[in-house]
Amino acid sequence: MWLTSESLNTILNLTLAAIMFGLGLSLTKRDLNNLMASPKALMIGLLGQMILLPLIAWIIVQCSSFSLELKMGIMILSICPGGITSNLVSYFLRANVALGISLTVLNAVISVFSIPFLILLFSQRIGLPPQSVQFSFWRTLVEIFYVTVLPTFLGFYFRSLFNMAGFVINKYLNRILPLLLVLIFGIKFFAGTVYGGSNITISIILSLAPWMIILNIVSMAAGFFFGRISKLNDRNTLTCTIEIGLHNTALALIIAGEKIGNKTMEQPALVYALFSFFITLGIGFILSRWFPFKSEAN
Repeated sequence: MWLTSESLNTILNLTLAAIMFGLGLSLTKRDLNNLMASPKALMIGLLGQMILLPLIAWIIVQCSSFSLELKMGIMILSICPGGITSNLVSYFLRANVALGISLTVLNAVISVFSIPFLILLFSQRIGLPPQSVQFSFWRTLVEIFYVTVLPTFLGFYFRSLFNMAGFVINKYLNRILPLLLVLIFGIKFFAGTVYGGSNITISIILSLAPWMIILNIVSMAAGFFFGRISKLNDRNTLTCTIEIGLHNTALALIIAGEKIGNKTMEQPALVYALFSFFITLGIGFILSRWFPFKSEAN
């Protein structure tokens, strides 16, 4: 069979690169100028994603009785914020899509440096033996750059040169890529390990599910609270709630499955992906009906 673990990882890398290229296509110079004119919401979102998410995940890890590898998988998920699903939810709920995409792009840039460092830090704090987290710091840094930052800037540059063509291409990417991600996740769930599956079982899903749902809901609550105490307007608070509440499961799978090469560490991201989109969309819908969407500056 043509599908192997290596070929599935290649497809996942190409898919993530295409997603980031599409995000770059979604951004315009006008969007960036508007955000730079009022950067408060951008900074609040970044701080929430970079600090709150790992902190919430660390508390969950300390409260759970999972194996060290599953705990590490949860921490990997927490350091991969944002992604296409959070941007889609922001779009569906009429939140500030430009803010959401900008957060994802900036996180991609920061993650190039933060993810390799935090993997080493958390693996030591959790108590994993060094041989179970074998990866090259600098190679991982460069490869994350190639699948996140570079495609994003290529997409933005392409849109600046060919505005209408970029708009049309992005329209089709937004339809195709989520379906491709669903297919990849399906293979990860049901295929054997030789074909790229994660060797996940029903018992593992049932044990992880409550904690992954808690991670999703508490992250959203933290994002909402963080936005309110920072006095963001309602639309930007909703956007930060969505962006802080959802994680980039595709990137988490690449880090756990390919860079570290541990199938068990993939499992929290897979279980999280089962519920998070629908929970975030549902909570976001309730909040969007509650918020009057005041048009304030910040």
